[in-house]
Amino acid sequence: MVRLVGVDLPRNKRIAYALTYIHGIGINTAKQIIESANISPETRTNDLTTEETVQLRKVLEQSDLILEGDLRRFNGLNIKRLNEINCHRGKRHRNSLPVRGQRTRTNARSRRGAKKTVTGKKK
Repeated sequence: MVRLVGVDLPRNKRIAYALTYIHGIGINTAKQIIESANISPETRTNDLTTEETVQLRKVLEQSDLILEGDLRRFNGLNIKRLNEINCHRGKRHRNSLPVRGQRTRTNARSRRGAKKTVTGKKK
């Protein structure tokens, strides 16, 4: 089991895709990381040697990426700031509505949750 930045990486995946389980690393960033760590893209997580794991840790520490807990905290503080200054985006976050101008008369189900049926309501 490989553990990087406080995240257990899945065992049988290619290393580039396993790195995306770390919050803040997408597939392109993961490919750049394994390239700078001199690891083959075909390598699976459970086939990593200890030297390769140490090299990955070094590359992640040296990079200027904000990862995992720090990134979650950063995003949470940004949303909290929007709520406190009472701007439009903050109000939308507070009411669990889409923030970026999408329509809500229909759709927006992932943000608003499941439909709540009202008894006695007619179309």
